[in-house]
Amino acid sequence: MNKRQGIFAVLAAVAIQLIIGVAYLWSLFQTGIANSLFDGDNAAAGLTFSLLLATLTIGSVFAGKLDAKYSTRVVVFAGGIILSLGFFLASFVTERVPWLLWITYGVMGGFGMGFTYATTIACAQKWFPHKKGFVTGIIVSALGFGGVVFAFVIEGLINAFGGPGTREGLGGEPMTFRVLSVVFLMICTIGSLFLKTPPAPTSTGGTANVAAKATANYMPREMLKTPQFYLLTGTLLVACIGGLMMINFARPIAVAKGLEATAATIAVLVISIFNSVGRVIWGIISDKIGRLNTIIILLSGSAILSLFVTVAVVPWIYVLIAFIGFFYGGLLSNFPSLTADTFGTKYMSYNYGIVLLGFGTGAIIASQVAGRYNDLVIGVGDIRPMFPAFMIASACAIAGIIMMLFFKKINRRTKI
Repeated sequence: MNKRQGIFAVLAAVAIQLIIGVAYLWSLFQTGIANSLFDGDNAAAGLTFSLLLATLTIGSVFAGKLDAKYSTRVVVFAGGIILSLGFFLASFVTERVPWLLWITYGVMGGFGMGFTYATTIACAQKWFPHKKGFVTGIIVSALGFGGVVFAFVIEGLINAFGGPGTREGLGGEPMTFRVLSVVFLMICTIGSLFLKTPPAPTSTGGTANVAAKATANYMPREMLKTPQFYLLTGTLLVACIGGLMMINFARPIAVAKGLEATAATIAVLVISIFNSVGRVIWGIISDKIGRLNTIIILLSGSAILSLFVTVAVVPWIYVLIAFIGFFYGGLLSNFPSLTADTFGTKYMSYNYGIVLLGFGTGAIIASQVAGRYNDLVIGVGDIRPMFPAFMIASACAIAGIIMMLFFKKINRRTKI
């Protein structure tokens, strides 16, 4: 294989993931959109973000099927067009028809992201099959790092175009959507030109220390017949809930803690940085100690940290947000690698697209639970009423640990 082409493919995947990482900055739009379009209903506004993540998973399934039939290049190019169009149309939504934001930003945006997300990961894994954890960590870290790069850019755009929306009218969010739509189209179009699948099949195995190695390339219908698939998907569902609660509501939570607007934006920046760093570091660690052991460690940390969100004070709230992002990022870098280890790399984009359905379901649950509780603390200055939401997140992480232990036991018995 021409490793130079592989390096270019990884760099293109990083650039694309970096720009679509803007989705993780929804909390910068959350309050203004809730006020201007949804009459202050945070749960209704947060549903936009949930739908984006949910349809990302559906889009990934379709993209995986098209990737096998056509090429990664074509699928990513199409995804860029859909994503760009979704954000562009979102800029015209008004308070008369706020639900259109769910369709444009949420459904169309998520579907476009789905076309670019799993396909770029799968392409890079095929170029570097023995470093799946490291390569996957680099690529998905770009998704998290997008929040670092664009946090102040987006806040600056919102302010430049009129400031956050209020109940009296729209703010700078619509024009910001329009600018982002142009950037999405440019980056995805250029990046897709460098994405090419290796000319020959590569080994599906990971390193010798990986707990779950693939002995064959499982087609989706074969994967669906294994208990490992259901345990993996179920764990991803519950694993993402705590992290998504914090990412979706980092800024509102910081404001409720009494922080000023700029300090609250720093909270978004902190979780984005550590989310990104965690994806690389835990990807490297998983190449050494195995994906399963790594995921169990990450879930344990998430279960404990979720219980302290409502009682942490400044500056410890920043530390807590950082570690939640750090663990959450590690989880997202390890599930693609574990899927490839278990079911092979040949149909990775299709298979992982199906596994991501667990992520989409968890995203909807996370935003609705946190959104309902967040409505209780708006204007109160006391975040303690949100404690039950984070208890749920902790319980979900514990459930994920149990499922991973079953996964490990079944893997030993079946030697998949």
